[in-house]
Amino acid sequence: MNHLFDLIGNTPLVDLSSLVDRPGIKLYGKLEGQNPGGSVKDRAAFSMVQGALSAGRLAGGKRIVEATSGNTGIAMAMIAAALHIPITIIMPENSTEERVKTMKAYGADVILTPADRTIEYSRELAQEMEDSGDYVQLNQFANDDNWKAHYRTTGPEVWRDTNGQLTHFVSSMGTTGTITGTGKYLHEQSDRVKIVGVQPTDGSSIPGIRRWSPEFVPAIYDEKQVDLKIDVSEEESVAMMHRLAKECGVFAGVSSGGATAASLKLAETLDAALIVCIICDRGDRYLSTL
Repeated sequence: MNHLFDLIGNTPLVDLSSLVDRPGIKLYGKLEGQNPGGSVKDRAAFSMVQGALSAGRLAGGKRIVEATSGNTGIAMAMIAAALHIPITIIMPENSTEERVKTMKAYGADVILTPADRTIEYSRELAQEMEDSGDYVQLNQFANDDNWKAHYRTTGPEVWRDTNGQLTHFVSSMGTTGTITGTGKYLHEQSDRVKIVGVQPTDGSSIPGIRRWSPEFVPAIYDEKQVDLKIDVSEEESVAMMHRLAKECGVFAGVSSGGATAASLKLAETLDAALIVCIICDRGDRYLSTL
């Protein structure tokens, strides 16, 4: 019988090639919604909590505080509940109702910050709370245990499950842990593999996909691990989210729609390729916005 944490990772690939009108292109989505907390963030959250525990940072009943746009908060709340660690999550008030309620269901305290100040203000508030001495911030944006989780797990899984035939890996860029860690591992396996980051077009607001102002670029981000960046709009991401559900039976979130849309743009430039994109969570977290 498995412990909850044993169920994190080893998520399946699903064939999405029917979306691509090019016979030489194979497209697969890595279904991270199959993680017990429902997203790719389970990997990083577990790694960061374990790192903090090993370092003794959570001794004496210290409370975790973390800024998030949603999925990391849910993952941390789940893990904190299983380990009986108190936790406070800070997120913009325009986060979906489903995300807020899920965190609270796990027992987390949730602080909502003004939407117009974006997650950048949520990050500032989390830092202020840690500076008060009463909280421990795991800080997914600057914590090496974030990207290392993907170096240890996501990258090896993608390489293994494509039998080393992978040519392109596509991931939305938010905290950048997924693309940095997975990209580092895949680059070490073959110079042939290209790592593609997905960013929002100017003016687009896409949960899980960010274009950070210079002072807020995540400290864990390693530019060397990204070979190409593709911009997608909010409209393209939402439309592809619907296509994934209606044409492929894959009900995923908006950032997954963005990553898939970027993969199709990439495919238009190639004659032959095996592309894997991250389907980072499940679409049931966005029902109130549909």
